[in-house]
Amino acid sequence: MSQLTIIANIFVKAEHLEAVKPEILKLIEPTRSEAGCINYDLHQNNENPAHFVFYENWQSRELWRNHIDSPHIASYRAAVEGKIDNVTISEMSQIA
Repeated sequence: MSQLTIIANIFVKAEHLEAVKPEILKLIEPTRSEAGCINYDLHQNNENPAHFVFYENWQSRELWRNHIDSPHIASYRAAVEGKIDNVTISEMSQIA
């Protein structure tokens, strides 16, 4: 498989937005320095500030899986436990 694109939608419980947003932002720097990370871009919905989207590109699925198993992702998960409504992760391949 060639490059892998990830679209991750994170829906934060509104009452926890101020606590979760800094935790999400902490992911940027260490992830961008990981092997295989091409880009790791965070977006926040203009109409629903509790909705975040990561647009990511990785050199391979294996390198993305290493990211998922990284210590900073584990720390993030512990910090936001119970504060997230829903997360959807889509693994995508560019076709055109």
